[in-house]
Amino acid sequence: MQTILGMILGAVLLALGVYVYDSMQTSSVANGQVAETNRTIVNWDVVASDWHSLKARAHDDWVRISSK
Repeated sequence: MQTILGMILGAVLLALGVYVYDSMQTSSVANGQVAETNRTIVNWDVVASDWHSLKARAHDDWVRISSK
């Protein structure tokens, strides 16, 4: 149980660390070609879209399973 909890905590800390690192980087859209060397690691718009799709699918599956 401690191993699973440690893996989950590690994944959360990794995602949080990447988000903090990316939020401190300049945007290449806002500052033109000068900022291309400091691009973010993760495209957070795509992550948000995928997360929304995952939540919607899980909700739909839960409704389908619980209605049986």
